[in-house]
Amino acid sequence: MSNLLAEGLNLAMFGMGFVFSFLLMLVVLTTAMSAILRRFTPSTAVAPKGYASSGRNGRAAASPRAGSNQQTVADDPRLLAVITAAIRKHRSDVK
Repeated sequence: MSNLLAEGLNLAMFGMGFVFSFLLMLVVLTTAMSAILRRFTPSTAVAPKGYASSGRNGRAAASPRAGSNQQTVADDPRLLAVITAAIRKHRSDVK
């Protein structure tokens, strides 16, 4: 019985080690591919003139003159109309 238990533990450790090494390799390769793509792919997020560009986490980028010469949504009537129409459409679809 001891030999069977040892074989089971050996198989379990081998299986868990294989899964751990595979997941570790997957994380490393995914991180490397992400770094390569970030380096060679141009940034496609272009903010319209007068609007603050958002940072990596979606928050507005901090600048020394934040708020001094930047437009808001309320300053652009066309953008305000588009946003308002989108919200109305979304709310009408939900009901």
